[in-house]
Amino acid sequence: MGRVDEPNDRSLAVVRVALLGCGTVGGGVLRLLEQNRTALAEKVGATLEVVKVLVRDTDKARHPECPRHLLTTDPEEVFSVPGLDVVIEVMGGLSPAGELIERAIARGLTVVTANKLLIATRGPTLLAQAAKARVDLAFEASVGGGIPVIRTVSEALSADRVESIVGILNGTCNYILTRMRVAGVGFQTALAEAQELGYAEADPSLDVEGKDAAQKLIILSMLGFRSNFAADACPTEGITAIDTIDFAAASRFGYTIKHLVVGRDLGDGISLHAHPTLVPKSSVLANIDGALNCVFIRGRALGPCILVGQGAGALPTAVSVVADLAQVARARLEGHEGLATRSLHTGPRALQPLSELVSRYYLRFEVVDAPGVLAKIAGALGEHGVSIQEMVQEGIEDSARLLMTTHSTREGELKKALSALENTAFLRKKPGFLRIEDI
Repeated sequence: MGRVDEPNDRSLAVVRVALLGCGTVGGGVLRLLEQNRTALAEKVGATLEVVKVLVRDTDKARHPECPRHLLTTDPEEVFSVPGLDVVIEVMGGLSPAGELIERAIARGLTVVTANKLLIATRGPTLLAQAAKARVDLAFEASVGGGIPVIRTVSEALSADRVESIVGILNGTCNYILTRMRVAGVGFQTALAEAQELGYAEADPSLDVEGKDAAQKLIILSMLGFRSNFAADACPTEGITAIDTIDFAAASRFGYTIKHLVVGRDLGDGISLHAHPTLVPKSSVLANIDGALNCVFIRGRALGPCILVGQGAGALPTAVSVVADLAQVARARLEGHEGLATRSLHTGPRALQPLSELVSRYYLRFEVVDAPGVLAKIAGALGEHGVSIQEMVQEGIEDSARLLMTTHSTREGELKKALSALENTAFLRKKPGFLRIEDI
């Protein structure tokens, strides 16, 4: 811990911070540190001073908050700063971010990161390294932007058992689905709007294919269910196949469509999946629109706990980064460093196959409008134990569209039934289905 002039004067303590990366989030971090300098100093009991900023290109135009005299492209300059205390990583990606974080931990430095991919991929390993080195590894900003979901699951609910985590964790998907529902536009039109507004990247595949949300669920599972699954372990589906027809059908049945992550502790295993889902119109989740995120956590003793807020963006994400910084800096200053990280334990858990999931389902068939077709579909479903709860038939030119919801059934049996129907002559298109989450 570096200090100036009078080591015994707490008001003059300085926590020296290195920032790895100075893009959108990094600029937000610097802005918050400057705007809230006095309040943060009072909260921490020390001044938070950024002493070095690692970037790939020192000549690139940057945010006004980014002091050019602190920029470097050389990690050696970062780690040679006298009295360095904390490293904040906002570079993203697995490398070189992972190697730099490991180096910081090995040097006895506290680490704050917003790196979702890195924590989803190597979180348990990095936590073990930090615990061994007796330093903190904080990553609130890796899930949910400015929503304090990591701290809620790992600290506020530490006296309870987390039974389920259900949420909307990708703002791009939520914005697109909101526009499809509200404006009646197709997926491509809604995606173009999201890109124009900056909610979607030029290559939006990570978001719209569901991978971003699934990685966040892996992190929440690590904390809530003490699991250590691989980053790609969560069964995942995106929203590219969702049609305005599905929204109209969902509405007729009393539902809307959201892209959800769903995690449940089954006792003898964990159920994890991320996909577009029908949710009741009366649900809190149904009314989370635009780019907002929402996490619905259920504890055995607490019951439901709902967190809503901005899940991405420079300042919302920076809020979580700086909040982590304030917490770990105070712990370091007072000699309690590493206690929070050492309390996080993960281990192997069995992951339930998606075929074993028991759920209700929405089904869509486009078929030849002829006698006996409905009976054949109902028969194939019934042979595999799939019971129809509600059904609507719509005429479309010389065809018919059959829209159904089912009673609870095992997904593996549903897929067998749909597979048996795929090559029948009366089908115009491959059958579609979505899960229903009555939350």
